[in-house]
Amino acid sequence: MNFSSKLLEAAVNEFSRLPGIGQKTALRLVLHLLDQPNAEVSRFSESLLKLKTEVCFCELCHNISDQHVCEICNSLKRDKRMICVVEDTRDVMAIENTNQYQGVYHVLGGLISPMDGIGPSDLKIESLIERVAKGEVEEVILALSATMEGDTTIFYLYKRLKDFDIQISTIARGIAFGGELEYVDEVTLGRSILTRVPYGKNIA
Repeated sequence: MNFSSKLLEAAVNEFSRLPGIGQKTALRLVLHLLDQPNAEVSRFSESLLKLKTEVCFCELCHNISDQHVCEICNSLKRDKRMICVVEDTRDVMAIENTNQYQGVYHVLGGLISPMDGIGPSDLKIESLIERVAKGEVEEVILALSATMEGDTTIFYLYKRLKDFDIQISTIARGIAFGGELEYVDEVTLGRSILTRVPYGKNIA
Protein backbone atom coordinates (compact mmCIF):
# COMPACT_ATOMS: atom_id res chain seq x y z
CA MET A 1 0.00 0.00 0.00
CA ASN A 2 1.43 3.37 -1.05
CA PHE A 3 1.04 6.29 1.36
CA SER A 4 1.21 10.01 0.67
CA SER A 5 2.40 10.68 4.21
CA LYS A 6 4.92 8.99 6.47
CA LEU A 7 2.80 9.95 9.50
CA LEU A 8 -0.24 8.34 7.90
CA GLU A 9 1.76 5.20 7.13
CA ALA A 10 3.10 4.98 10.69
CA ALA A 11 -0.40 5.31 12.17
CA VAL A 12 -1.83 2.68 9.81
CA ASN A 13 1.01 0.30 10.66
CA GLU A 14 0.27 0.68 14.39
CA PHE A 15 -3.47 0.04 13.97
CA SER A 16 -2.82 -2.97 11.73
CA ARG A 17 -0.87 -4.60 14.55
CA LEU A 18 -4.14 -5.04 16.45
CA PRO A 19 -5.78 -8.51 16.25
CA GLY A 20 -8.14 -8.84 13.30
CA ILE A 21 -7.22 -5.45 11.81
CA GLY A 22 -5.79 -5.51 8.30
CA GLN A 23 -4.20 -2.55 6.55
CA LYS A 24 -7.40 -1.52 4.75
CA THR A 25 -9.39 -1.45 7.99
CA ALA A 26 -6.51 0.32 9.72
CA LEU A 27 -6.46 2.97 6.99
CA ARG A 28 -10.20 3.51 7.34
CA LEU A 29 -9.85 3.97 11.12
CA VAL A 30 -6.94 6.39 10.78
CA LEU A 31 -8.75 8.48 8.16
CA HIS A 32 -11.79 8.57 10.43
CA LEU A 33 -9.65 9.91 13.28
CA LEU A 34 -8.18 12.55 10.98
CA ASP A 35 -11.70 13.82 10.31
CA GLN A 36 -12.50 14.18 14.03
CA PRO A 37 -11.98 17.35 16.09
CA ASN A 38 -8.76 17.49 18.11
CA ALA A 39 -10.74 17.18 21.36
CA GLU A 40 -12.28 13.89 20.20
CA VAL A 41 -8.90 12.43 19.23
CA SER A 42 -7.38 13.61 22.52
CA ARG A 43 -10.18 11.94 24.49
CA PHE A 44 -9.63 8.73 22.51
CA SER A 45 -5.87 8.69 23.11
CA GLU A 46 -6.25 9.61 26.79
CA SER A 47 -8.69 6.73 27.35
CA LEU A 48 -6.17 4.28 25.88
CA LEU A 49 -3.37 5.69 28.01
CA LYS A 50 -5.49 5.50 31.18
CA LEU A 51 -6.48 1.95 30.27
CA LYS A 52 -2.83 0.92 30.06
CA THR A 53 -1.57 2.80 33.14
CA GLU A 54 -4.51 2.57 35.57
CA VAL A 55 -6.30 -0.72 34.93
CA CYS A 56 -5.41 -3.53 37.32
CA PHE A 57 -6.34 -7.14 38.01
CA CYS A 58 -8.50 -8.26 40.91
CA GLU A 59 -6.36 -9.72 43.69
CA LEU A 60 -8.94 -12.47 44.28
CA CYS A 61 -10.23 -13.58 40.89
CA HIS A 62 -7.72 -11.95 38.46
CA ASN A 63 -10.46 -10.30 36.41
CA ILE A 64 -9.70 -6.90 34.89
CA SER A 65 -10.75 -4.25 37.37
CA ASP A 66 -10.50 -0.59 38.35
CA GLN A 67 -9.77 -1.53 41.97
CA HIS A 68 -7.58 -4.10 43.71
CA VAL A 69 -10.72 -6.17 44.37
CA CYS A 70 -13.30 -6.14 41.56
CA GLU A 71 -16.97 -5.19 41.92
CA ILE A 72 -18.10 -8.81 41.55
CA CYS A 73 -15.87 -10.09 44.35
CA ASN A 74 -16.85 -7.11 46.51
CA SER A 75 -20.58 -7.50 45.97
CA LEU A 76 -22.61 -8.69 48.95
CA LYS A 77 -25.17 -10.10 46.53
CA ARG A 78 -22.78 -12.66 45.03
CA ASP A 79 -22.57 -16.21 46.38
CA LYS A 80 -18.92 -16.62 47.45
CA ARG A 81 -19.44 -20.36 47.94
CA MET A 82 -19.55 -20.83 44.17
CA ILE A 83 -16.56 -20.16 41.89
CA CYS A 84 -16.84 -20.24 38.11
CA VAL A 85 -13.45 -20.87 36.50
CA VAL A 86 -12.98 -19.23 33.09
CA GLU A 87 -10.17 -18.63 30.62
CA ASP A 88 -10.20 -14.83 30.47
CA THR A 89 -12.18 -11.63 31.02
CA ARG A 90 -14.16 -12.07 27.80
CA ASP A 91 -15.70 -15.23 29.27
CA VAL A 92 -16.67 -13.38 32.47
CA MET A 93 -18.45 -10.79 30.33
CA ALA A 94 -20.19 -13.47 28.28
CA ILE A 95 -21.51 -15.28 31.37
CA GLU A 96 -22.52 -12.04 33.09
CA ASN A 97 -24.58 -11.11 30.03
CA THR A 98 -26.73 -14.22 30.56
CA ASN A 99 -27.92 -12.98 33.99
CA GLN A 100 -28.04 -16.64 35.04
CA TYR A 101 -25.05 -16.82 37.41
CA GLN A 102 -24.76 -15.21 40.84
CA GLY A 103 -21.50 -16.67 42.14
CA VAL A 104 -17.96 -15.32 41.75
CA TYR A 105 -15.24 -16.07 39.21
CA HIS A 106 -11.64 -17.17 38.83
CA VAL A 107 -9.83 -16.10 35.66
CA LEU A 108 -7.02 -18.48 34.68
CA GLY A 109 -5.47 -16.18 32.10
CA GLY A 110 -5.31 -18.89 29.44
CA LEU A 111 -5.52 -22.63 28.91
CA ILE A 112 -2.97 -25.41 29.19
CA SER A 113 -1.48 -25.85 25.72
CA PRO A 114 1.78 -27.83 25.46
CA MET A 115 1.94 -27.05 21.72
CA ASP A 116 2.13 -23.35 22.59
CA GLY A 117 4.46 -23.87 25.53
CA ILE A 118 1.77 -23.00 28.10
CA GLY A 119 1.82 -25.19 31.19
CA PRO A 120 -0.06 -25.13 34.53
CA SER A 121 2.57 -22.85 36.10
CA ASP A 122 1.80 -20.19 33.48
CA LEU A 123 -1.83 -19.93 34.62
CA LYS A 124 -3.55 -18.64 37.79
CA ILE A 125 -4.11 -22.14 39.14
CA GLU A 126 -2.30 -22.03 42.48
CA SER A 127 -4.38 -19.05 43.64
CA LEU A 128 -7.52 -21.05 42.78
CA ILE A 129 -6.29 -23.94 44.92
CA GLU A 130 -5.61 -21.49 47.76
CA ARG A 131 -9.14 -20.08 47.53
CA VAL A 132 -10.66 -23.55 47.71
CA ALA A 133 -8.33 -24.65 50.52
CA LYS A 134 -9.77 -21.97 52.82
CA GLY A 135 -12.87 -24.17 53.13
CA GLU A 136 -15.48 -21.57 52.22
CA VAL A 137 -16.12 -22.83 48.67
CA GLU A 138 -18.80 -25.46 48.04
CA GLU A 139 -18.75 -25.71 44.24
CA VAL A 140 -16.26 -25.03 41.46
CA ILE A 141 -17.75 -24.74 37.97
CA LEU A 142 -15.23 -25.37 35.20
CA ALA A 143 -16.60 -23.15 32.42
CA LEU A 144 -13.91 -23.54 29.79
CA SER A 145 -14.17 -23.68 26.01
CA ALA A 146 -15.04 -27.01 24.36
CA THR A 147 -11.62 -27.37 22.76
CA MET A 148 -8.74 -29.79 23.24
CA GLU A 149 -6.95 -27.18 25.36
CA GLY A 150 -10.10 -26.57 27.39
CA ASP A 151 -10.61 -30.26 28.08
CA THR A 152 -6.95 -30.69 29.01
CA THR A 153 -7.21 -27.82 31.49
CA ILE A 154 -10.46 -29.15 32.96
CA PHE A 155 -8.89 -32.58 33.50
CA TYR A 156 -5.83 -31.04 35.19
CA LEU A 157 -7.97 -28.85 37.46
CA TYR A 158 -10.14 -31.83 38.40
CA LYS A 159 -7.06 -33.78 39.46
CA ARG A 160 -5.95 -30.85 41.62
CA LEU A 161 -9.37 -30.24 43.19
CA LYS A 162 -10.90 -33.72 43.57
CA ASP A 163 -9.61 -34.30 47.11
CA PHE A 164 -11.35 -31.21 48.48
CA ASP A 165 -14.83 -31.55 49.93
CA ILE A 166 -16.49 -29.61 47.11
CA GLN A 167 -18.68 -30.27 44.09
CA ILE A 168 -16.83 -30.00 40.78
CA SER A 169 -19.03 -29.41 37.75
CA THR A 170 -18.74 -28.37 34.11
CA ILE A 171 -21.14 -26.42 31.96
CA ALA A 172 -23.50 -28.58 29.92
CA ARG A 173 -22.23 -29.24 26.41
CA GLY A 174 -24.91 -27.53 24.40
CA ILE A 175 -21.83 -25.88 22.96
CA ALA A 176 -20.27 -27.51 19.92
CA PHE A 177 -16.79 -28.97 20.26
CA GLY A 178 -14.25 -26.36 19.28
CA GLY A 179 -16.57 -23.55 20.36
CA GLU A 180 -15.28 -20.68 22.51
CA LEU A 181 -17.53 -19.19 25.19
CA GLU A 182 -17.30 -15.59 24.01
CA TYR A 183 -18.95 -16.55 20.69
CA VAL A 184 -21.82 -18.59 22.16
CA ASP A 185 -25.23 -16.92 22.20
CA GLU A 186 -26.49 -15.81 25.62
CA VAL A 187 -29.46 -18.19 25.76
CA THR A 188 -27.32 -21.28 25.07
CA LEU A 189 -24.59 -20.17 27.46
CA GLY A 190 -27.09 -19.32 30.20
CA ARG A 191 -28.79 -22.68 29.85
CA SER A 192 -25.43 -24.49 29.95
CA ILE A 193 -24.61 -22.76 33.25
CA LEU A 194 -27.97 -23.65 34.80
CA THR A 195 -27.82 -27.28 33.61
CA ARG A 196 -24.17 -27.83 34.58
CA VAL A 197 -23.22 -31.42 35.33
CA PRO A 198 -20.89 -33.07 37.88
CA TYR A 199 -17.43 -33.75 36.50
CA GLY A 200 -15.31 -36.78 37.21
CA LYS A 201 -17.78 -39.66 37.52
CA ASN A 202 -16.37 -41.43 34.49
CA ILE A 203 -12.72 -40.63 35.17
CA ALA A 204 -10.52 -43.31 36.56
